[in-house]
Amino acid sequence: MIHEVFMPALSSTMTEGKIVSWEKSPGDKVEKGETVVVVESDKADMDVESFYEGYLATITVSAGDSAPVGAPIALIAETEAEIEAAKQQAAQSTPATDTATAQQATASTPEPVQTTLAAVADTPSRRNGRIIASPRARKLAKELRVDLNTLKGSGPHGRIVAEDVEAAAGKVSTPPTPATTTPAAPATAAVMPTPTPAPLPTPPAAVPLGEVVPFNTLQNAVVRNMMVSLQVPTFRVGYTITTDELDKLYKKIKPKGVTMTGLLAKAVAVTLQKHPLVNASYTERGIQYHSSINVAVAVAMADGGLITPVLRHAEQLDIYSLSRTWKDLVDRARTKQLQPEEYNSGTFTLSNLGMFGVDRFDAILPPGQGSILAIGASRPTVVATPDGMMGVKRQMQVNITCDHRIIYGTDAAAFLQDLAKLIETDPQSLTL
Repeated sequence: MIHEVFMPALSSTMTEGKIVSWEKSPGDKVEKGETVVVVESDKADMDVESFYEGYLATITVSAGDSAPVGAPIALIAETEAEIEAAKQQAAQSTPATDTATAQQATASTPEPVQTTLAAVADTPSRRNGRIIASPRARKLAKELRVDLNTLKGSGPHGRIVAEDVEAAAGKVSTPPTPATTTPAAPATAAVMPTPTPAPLPTPPAAVPLGEVVPFNTLQNAVVRNMMVSLQVPTFRVGYTITTDELDKLYKKIKPKGVTMTGLLAKAVAVTLQKHPLVNASYTERGIQYHSSINVAVAVAMADGGLITPVLRHAEQLDIYSLSRTWKDLVDRARTKQLQPEEYNSGTFTLSNLGMFGVDRFDAILPPGQGSILAIGASRPTVVATPDGMMGVKRQMQVNITCDHRIIYGTDAAAFLQDLAKLIETDPQSLTL
């Protein structure tokens, strides 16, 4: 029997996927639950496992190409004798251009049995005895003839990465350039003094000037989200927050692994507990009040696009656990190994350009959320003291963008007022 393999839907918003790499070649034996292909969804690379065992007879969508969700991408034959028949079947049919066409093509061919693949996010652990490694590590292992079963991963939670394979093969990996290893990390230095302004990301050396470069999958996802955001009536409210006390706390607990992103996310989560409307979102049936506070933080990717790793249940995490979680999320975001719920479950978003010396900016509201907070740099500012004298305090500008269908100006202003009060007078409570 011949089974048609279709492009799986790896997230609720995914309309098409891109083949990152085929882990099996035509003619290879395929076991049930074994990874066959790595697919790039909107914002992550996902391992795709087979529900059936047999032989990968033919591939209809090559690595690097894209296909709509539901379109056939390969054929699996249950026996070696059926491989040739599967190849002939693939040659006689053309790839479906959309889900409906794919379903019609399947319905008109009675012999093949329609199957899907089990899509599982790449996670840095063993699952059912199977080694979990990054797509690049798998590719290198094949090229360098390194057995992944003999390696111990050095990636997050023991995940095998390319450097592990190169080390096992006796090769010395070339240090990556700053452009690929230092994507913009939000909020880390927003309120801390810096000796010189942080440089803006530089474009790759081989930019094809004068040419049109197609969007990658992540950039296309951002485009779709921004177009959806244009349909929402929004307004913005700004506020100035003094950060002297927060800076002191950060210097004290930074050696324990606490990040400024963690502190700001925790401060926002604590304040949102008093303002559930600012953590809510619009639905056609009314206001959706969320049962948890999931703080998403915008992170620019080195190869283009934007992703928002989510600190789920941020109001329940202590500052140390929250900072460790954030570091793990960023590490896996940079290698595109986040699971969908780790980047699309935010209820409130933070966006920070303070590390670039930006004083203030307005953020665009993400689809499905009611608010996003834009954070500028903290700078020494001359201010009038309560005794009528002049003094210097460190201050940062924040601007909140809200969905005006459910949140009004007074709601946003009250939230910012309480956030400022927490940061200015009682940041120590964030460590409790």
